[in-house]
Amino acid sequence: MNALTLKFRVDRTVFRCYAGVGLAAAAVVLTGGCSALHPPLPVVQQVDLARYTGKWYEIARYPNTFERGCTAATADYAQLEDGRIEVVNTCREGSVDGEIKTIRGTARVVDKDTNAKLKVTFFWPFAGDYWILALGDDYQWAVVGEPSRSYLWILSRTPTLDEDVYQDILSRLPALGYDPALLEKTVQPLDASAAAP
Repeated sequence: MNALTLKFRVDRTVFRCYAGVGLAAAAVVLTGGCSALHPPLPVVQQVDLARYTGKWYEIARYPNTFERGCTAATADYAQLEDGRIEVVNTCREGSVDGEIKTIRGTARVVDKDTNAKLKVTFFWPFAGDYWILALGDDYQWAVVGEPSRSYLWILSRTPTLDEDVYQDILSRLPALGYDPALLEKTVQPLDASAAAP
């Protein structure tokens, strides 16, 4: 498979899965093979999934087609009895008062040693990599990406993130193969309840 064919397959899959749907901290749907074009991407050593579940606010992201126009983006994770994680991504279209867009999916851990590598499915049979690259000791912030380095999200438990913490996160990204200059900050309402559906 040449690079042009691979790019077409990836773009086509992303378009088929996410066209017209606003998401928050969504998993990226890739067809596979992209990770071989990039150096290995390190993840955190251990994730306590019970602590990781709950609501996250999107602070910044790499621009992507499926979140175009999304503001007040959030992700809610809940553990299911079968071991999977329920994923509910929500955003508001155009502004913090815009129409609510929601999509539901499930995630499964694919690296039991760390719990930091997951596959998320919104539209079966397509699944995307969701790798936890950095995580605050108090589980108050997280950095999520995937092996191709085409997608990146900075998440927080609150709609805003302390600027010193944010800058510290940015300083870590080049070592992971990401360019902080490509990030776009996500508009969040000052009143956290305004982001809820």
